[in-house]
Amino acid sequence: MIRAAGVLHPYMTAYSILDRSLVRRGSDPAAALRESVRFARQAEELGYHRFWVSEHHSVPGVAGSAPTVLAAAVAAATSRIRVGTGGVMLPNHRPLVVAEQFGVLESLHPGRIDMGLGRSVGFTGGIRRALGHGKEAADGFGDQLAELLGYFTGTQSVHPGVHALPAEGLRPQVFVLAMGAGADIAAEHGLPMVIGGGARMVDAVARYRAGFRPSAWAARPYVMVAVDVAVGPTAAEAALLQLPEAWSTVRSRTGGAFPPLVPAEEVAEEVAALAPGARERAYLEETLKGKIHGTEPEVAVALSALVEASGADEVLVTMNTYDLDRRLDSYRRLATVFTG
Repeated sequence: MIRAAGVLHPYMTAYSILDRSLVRRGSDPAAALRESVRFARQAEELGYHRFWVSEHHSVPGVAGSAPTVLAAAVAAATSRIRVGTGGVMLPNHRPLVVAEQFGVLESLHPGRIDMGLGRSVGFTGGIRRALGHGKEAADGFGDQLAELLGYFTGTQSVHPGVHALPAEGLRPQVFVLAMGAGADIAAEHGLPMVIGGGARMVDAVARYRAGFRPSAWAARPYVMVAVDVAVGPTAAEAALLQLPEAWSTVRSRTGGAFPPLVPAEEVAEEVAALAPGARERAYLEETLKGKIHGTEPEVAVALSALVEASGADEVLVTMNTYDLDRRLDSYRRLATVFTG
């Protein structure tokens, strides 16, 4: 970390991007996926360290349903940036198949693949039934993780004589998304972890560092903090960028579906017309809590505080808005913050 003019700047921390392939009004999922690939190329040009894609099932406004497939397209379209998943929800899949998929990715793009793993299951009963796994599948995450890692090291014993090819002997970088018990599981298995910058972050990070057991995958604890960041010419313009995704999140809570993103100004008008005590207004305030926005100097201060509080080795940034040019401008401005 570098201190300049009395402010701690996060110049020595790596910065990466998580993209969820959100659909925009007037467009479709296919366009959202193509945009994710284009965005990855832009992120590489701007100097970001990693570009991750996510897994969501049966969400109309989210096109990112098959992260390893999309990661393959992103890796093929780029040449330097690390590419991975944030994450593959392991309870939804068989560890052997996940190992094989990442073995293929690492074979085709050696030294560039990240295997980010989460323990969430399908959001609704219908989705869980379609995936073939109930809520209880999340309870077996630790055992699934051990089996998965064993396919890479050649030590898995759950299914004697079974080998994941071409995964065996390869080493993609592995991360655990610290949802619920994820921090403890990451520490037990000696893996880097990813955690949101919420109220429980400091305690979870401390618990992770205290319980970390060095492994063949990581010699020391490694913490990546995930946070929504928007940077603009003014704080007000930066805050506006975060409204479309936040509003779709609110709509998912009140209407049961995550709709495509709409223009920020349109959201602002709709929010302004809400009654003071409307539940949508309360949900929006809750959704926006913890997000960072502002000009470059303001964001530098906020990120410095986050990094200092967490001791983060890396920051995973996510920010989606309706206007693609304004989104790119925000990420370009953020790049000037972490490069100094």
